[in-house]
Amino acid sequence: MEWVEGRTSTVFYLKFLNDNSKAFLRYRVEGDRLLLVETYTPPQHRGKGAARRLVEMALEYARENNLQVVPICSYSIYYFIKNEDARSILAEPYKSMSIEELNKYFEEAKRREAEKQKK
Repeated sequence: MEWVEGRTSTVFYLKFLNDNSKAFLRYRVEGDRLLLVETYTPPQHRGKGAARRLVEMALEYARENNLQVVPICSYSIYYFIKNEDARSILAEPYKSMSIEELNKYFEEAKRREAEKQKK
């Protein structure tokens, strides 16, 4: 999969070279925190590592800018469930959550996003 990576003041993005579509991770900086708000990957590019790369780009940015990460969107929470070694960058209380608590938080985020899509 070939893409060009980029960042604006509100999104990290991947522009796919084969069709010019974009995947993105919307974010916000509040004080010393990087909030990961929304992740989107076009359907034809899902399951190929795009969302993972977007979160990794956000984590690199957080490290470079001494920011703690607050995962809000379901994919960012899922990333930290699957990548325990990356959790040290999380802000509290997320850093201290057990895997059970992270899974519950993930399910809540999925429900919230599903409700938002209905509207």
